[in-house]
Amino acid sequence: MGYESMTPIQAQAIPVVLTGKDVMGAAQTGTGKTAAFSLPLLQRLLKHENTSTSPARHPVRALVLLPTRELADQVAQQIKLYAKYTQMRSAVVFGGMDMKPQTLELKKGVEILVATPGRLLDHIEAKNAVLNQVEYVVLDEADRMLDIGFLPDLQRILSFLPKQRTTLLFSATFSPEIKRLAGSYLQDPITIEVARPNQTASTVEQRFYAAQDDDKRRVVKAVLNQRGIKQAFIFVNSKLGCGRLARSLEREGLKTAALHGDKTQDERLKALEAFKQGEVDLLVCTDVAARGLDIKDVPAVFNFDVPFNAEDYVHRIGRTGRAGASGLAVTLVSPSDTRLVSDIEKLIKTKLEVENYPLEDDRSRANDGRRDDRREDRRDDRREDRREERRPERGFDRQRDTEESRDRRSSFRPAQASRDPFFEKPYEAPTAEQASAASWEASAKTVASRPGLSANIKPKRKVAALFKAGE
Repeated sequence: MGYESMTPIQAQAIPVVLTGKDVMGAAQTGTGKTAAFSLPLLQRLLKHENTSTSPARHPVRALVLLPTRELADQVAQQIKLYAKYTQMRSAVVFGGMDMKPQTLELKKGVEILVATPGRLLDHIEAKNAVLNQVEYVVLDEADRMLDIGFLPDLQRILSFLPKQRTTLLFSATFSPEIKRLAGSYLQDPITIEVARPNQTASTVEQRFYAAQDDDKRRVVKAVLNQRGIKQAFIFVNSKLGCGRLARSLEREGLKTAALHGDKTQDERLKALEAFKQGEVDLLVCTDVAARGLDIKDVPAVFNFDVPFNAEDYVHRIGRTGRAGASGLAVTLVSPSDTRLVSDIEKLIKTKLEVENYPLEDDRSRANDGRRDDRREDRRDDRREDRREERRPERGFDRQRDTEESRDRRSSFRPAQASRDPFFEKPYEAPTAEQASAASWEASAKTVASRPGLSANIKPKRKVAALFKAGE
């Protein structure tokens, strides 16, 4: 695989892991933490190596937990390469994909299982993964797992594991939460720190340029042209901004792909693979790609937006300058980002200088990006207008509609109901003949009634009796 010498974290961690002791390893991103825990684990698991086809002879012996799908896929590929000439089986499970192929692979038996916490719990509940023979547990990028709320899932997963095991915790940063997690699940761990926490790689050149939001694309293009950069990561803070920026750069003739959380897992893997193969020049992404992704020889990283969390800055710029190579990290600072820049200064304990990038005063070039945006906006407006025209009740002006409807309401009169002429006549007292014609009154008066009983009350009807009352 081209490995010739060990990195500092590998030189210190590998001998300790070979002894079977718990480890807390802290190293700046891009220094080879994956090999630091994978190689000694494989070495110790060789005693279980066998050629049997029975799944029972291949239980899960080592579990590697990671926060993101891309990172899990990357680590699984590395472990498969490390174990190429052994009989050890490895598999990876993560969300966003169909569970059936993963289930079939797990049923065949694997010694090394790489997983994200959520999908692993799904397989545990479905009885696809049995972890009662796990000897080694690796928590990689543990701080990120805590940041995105995986602590309850981690606690549930660790409860399924044997008490006697070796636990390895690796992270780019050590926070108080990480130390509490280590105190709960690690037994007398050996702490290995090869760099000051939250320290950026010394091989990365960091530049901060002041730029208005409308000028940021121009600065990115100017730096790419001036430095002759062929590939770069561009980080933004939102999924919506990620998609918009990728489309804008694509319209300007740059091979661009977008990677964010709303993409399907298949789309995300394809975008990463295209970037690795050089088919894509710029990978516009959110912080979903800020952790652990190892793509060799990426010369530059652009922070199109200053990250809200200062620690994410350390991870973002760690995508370049990996394994001792040199790299460039350019951060574009708008006037509202002053506080975020000061947070980064406090974290990395370095004074940062925000420079003005010299842009050409060509008005046509200054407005080309805005013109494209306006043209795209006009297309969107025309599409919206066509949609409105298809709606029959909304084909007229909204203000005119409001005024006409107001006029119709003010002039509205309900239809007159037909009325009986009898009720239109004035009151007339009844004549004597009419009064005598009231048969019910006459009949009521002729009926003999008890004293004090009103003549208008009808007496009870007499009915035939079945039995005659006794005399």
